[in-house]
Amino acid sequence: MHYSYRLYLILAGLVLAVLTACAPTATRQGTGEYIDDAVISSRVKAAFAADPGVKATEVQVETFKGTVQLSGFVESAESAVRAAQIARDVPGVKEVRNAMVTKEAGRQ
Repeated sequence: MHYSYRLYLILAGLVLAVLTACAPTATRQGTGEYIDDAVISSRVKAAFAADPGVKATEVQVETFKGTVQLSGFVESAESAVRAAQIARDVPGVKEVRNAMVTKEAGRQ
């Protein structure tokens, strides 16, 4: 009986450790959040591809806990503003951080 109780405690500790390791923190996503963010990024990229005012290949999209980061070099400031607005309209997006640079500004 004593041996089985110890084994039970060890197994319970291992299960607890595994569950804790998979838990999200402020700087790390959980599995579900990672999948949700991947879906959001895909939707934003698809919306860019469907809009003639934004060149989808020029804009990089990264999502972390619902916050979308846009980066890359775009043709004009209007294109950067349009891309940010499209990203805001995608379901699930909590915030958009626009770090895009216009090609004219990048040459100076």
